[in-house]
Amino acid sequence: MAADMFTVSHTVGRVLCCMCGVTMAPNAANMCVTCLRSQVDITEGLQKLVTVLYCPECGRYLQPPRTWVKAELESKELLTFCIKRLKNINKVRLVDAGFIWTEPHSKRLKVRLKIQKEVINGAILEQAYVVEYTVEDHMCEKCSRVAANPDQWIACVQVRQKVEHKRTFFFLEQLIIKHGAAAAAVNIKQIHDGMDFYFANKSHGLKLLDFLSNVVPVRSRHDKQLVSHDTKSNTYNYRFTMSVEICPVCKDDLICLPQKVAAGLGNIGPLVLCAQVSNSLLLLDPQTLRTAYMDANQYWRTGFTSGFRSLLNARQLVEYVVLDIETDPSASSRASKYVLADVQVARKSDFGKNDITFMARTHLGHLLNVGDFALGYDVYAANTNDPELEKYRNLSLPDVVLVKKSYEEKRAKRRGKPRPWKLKALDMEIDPSALRQDQDKAAKEYERFLEEIEEDPEMRAKIALYRDANYRPQSETASMIDGDGDEPPTVPLEELLADLRIDHERDESEAADDVEMEED
Repeated sequence: MAADMFTVSHTVGRVLCCMCGVTMAPNAANMCVTCLRSQVDITEGLQKLVTVLYCPECGRYLQPPRTWVKAELESKELLTFCIKRLKNINKVRLVDAGFIWTEPHSKRLKVRLKIQKEVINGAILEQAYVVEYTVEDHMCEKCSRVAANPDQWIACVQVRQKVEHKRTFFFLEQLIIKHGAAAAAVNIKQIHDGMDFYFANKSHGLKLLDFLSNVVPVRSRHDKQLVSHDTKSNTYNYRFTMSVEICPVCKDDLICLPQKVAAGLGNIGPLVLCAQVSNSLLLLDPQTLRTAYMDANQYWRTGFTSGFRSLLNARQLVEYVVLDIETDPSASSRASKYVLADVQVARKSDFGKNDITFMARTHLGHLLNVGDFALGYDVYAANTNDPELEKYRNLSLPDVVLVKKSYEEKRAKRRGKPRPWKLKALDMEIDPSALRQDQDKAAKEYERFLEEIEEDPEMRAKIALYRDANYRPQSETASMIDGDGDEPPTVPLEELLADLRIDHERDESEAADDVEMEED
């Protein structure tokens, strides 16, 4: 009771407006809101009318200078696009923004903006105004070429590889995306055994051909077809076709080198593994750790029309269990990243059925331990029908050739779960012949390609991986249940790129203001 007797109630003083004399709460300008707005217009200098270009064919808006943005009516993406088109918006503080409904066919967009700005004597004034956008139809470059003549192409680059899988094309697609090698393509078509790139200019096709010869071992041939001939001006119009054949040898394939080739490479092999594929093949002898490079010209000059082929490919890999291992550091080269070892292995499928084991010499001594799983070629049970292998006399073949460490058992628990990263894809038209293939088979091949990216840092360095904004990290409880010892390789977060779109017209101050606006 005594404490309540000494409580003092505070009252807010009222003052008169210096302009109209209305009683109001005091502020820095000593003016009421009505008089303050009559004296100061914070929307002065801001755009009220803006013209935007819209492509009616593909439904995209032009973000100057050359970027086309896909956005639906009254969507968040379209609202962001409209705000970015305003000049001098960084001079005020944007509080709120929203669309005012207009007829979809009116070619008008109205956005109501609420802004704040510091005015007389530090007083902050808030005001709303409407910006009207006039939408003008303007076809983008790609749609205009298609609308002019859908079949208007001058050069076609046909990329083929005579193998049973799509691993090479998955990797090649990522290289093309990263370097923008097919940015000028009028159309890209996916065929069951390759891809076709169509260009409106022959030089663009030659540029892609030059890029392909620098990243994969290829051979090509050029053909041209006469389209029209003007006898008066003596001008000719041709269509050019460039056929590109990729070497059918892929990474991790087991190869039996012909005798002349093995002698030319320093008597390596003759059984070698393809350790890496770039513009040349890196061949590795797993018995001695000797390596040799073979470029495209050497491969196609082996005296055969199609070069030598793989003895066994990655689809024929068998999973083994390492029972015993003994490394041999003295036989390993310091310059090599591999370590020779003698291992005792058994097929995983033989467990509980028989006691068959194999002794093998492998280059994976730095990776394998007792109890690990490894993928290798079962040469002992393989039906090899290679004429080059029959030419070698008194050649003793190893029973097993190990290729890489296997994480299949641990990956099976995580298979089907989302990854924190993603890859981009080319905008390709799929040929009906490619759709007739087994979709489950294609999905499994793509999953193996993603797993190979996680296992091979050298491959990751050549392509671009992006953060997946829709990825949600797994809870700690679930991760503790799934995690049991040695985990399969994953992509480090520091190697991922943010999937951002760079606008060349905006400066750094405007970009910083947009970040501040989103935080508010």
